[in-house]
Amino acid sequence: MNKSSYKLFFKAFSNETRFEIIKLLRENPKNVSQICEKLKFEQSRISHNLKCLKNCGFVLFNWQGKNKVYSLDNEYIIPILKNIDKYIEKYYKRLEYCGILQKEKCDDTEEVSALESTKKVKT
Repeated sequence: MNKSSYKLFFKAFSNETRFEIIKLLRENPKNVSQICEKLKFEQSRISHNLKCLKNCGFVLFNWQGKNKVYSLDNEYIIPILKNIDKYIEKYYKRLEYCGILQKEKCDDTEEVSALESTKKVKT
């Protein structure tokens, strides 16, 4: 296993849309329409990110009639999420007060703002 595999794993979790889908599927399995309705995202955005989560093994699907119903991988992803919950419960204050993470959060916000202004200039 190489370093890039870990980066890709956490990248799958860190994308806002994929993370929202993961949180929603923790409640119970859902089809694309149900996910779109709950998250208020376009169907193409949900489908694109579900494809990524499926390819990476985070979600599985079953056919129910004409609909694919998506659920989280029960063998690996659910236990990982439960362990993350336990970790956050224990260390949330450390995470919130970590100056390094706070600075990176600010840097990320500045990067997003810079990218958005660049996009506006190009269009």
